[in-house]
Amino acid sequence: MADDSRLVEDAGGRPLRPVERELLEAMLAGEHAEPELQGRLNSCLVADMRDGGMGSIRFLSSGRAPRRFGKALAQAEYVDENGVLVSIVVTADDTGDLYEVDFWKVDFSPLRRYPVPSELKLPR
Repeated sequence: MADDSRLVEDAGGRPLRPVERELLEAMLAGEHAEPELQGRLNSCLVADMRDGGMGSIRFLSSGRAPRRFGKALAQAEYVDENGVLVSIVVTADDTGDLYEVDFWKVDFSPLRRYPVPSELKLPR
């Protein structure tokens, strides 16, 4: 989605929270683990997205050019505290930079607990 209307109003950006970084490192391990990825995770800024409290974030870019969805890099699922399935997709933009971490809870309710890597069901 190229439209930034889903970003929280105060989208000045913030660093990744430790739980977000841990989740990303687990999901991007393996084929998407580029050497410079760790450095980007340490210095990137993100904005929370308006997703009904499900936890989605968008990576902010210092460039002025509009960013567009490129491809999904990693997917996982876990079951939230209330027993509802949550799908997580890490995406890149059309230039290959990290774009979004999109959470989708099948009943559209707010996330009750942020997942830890040991809870993730990653596709094989």
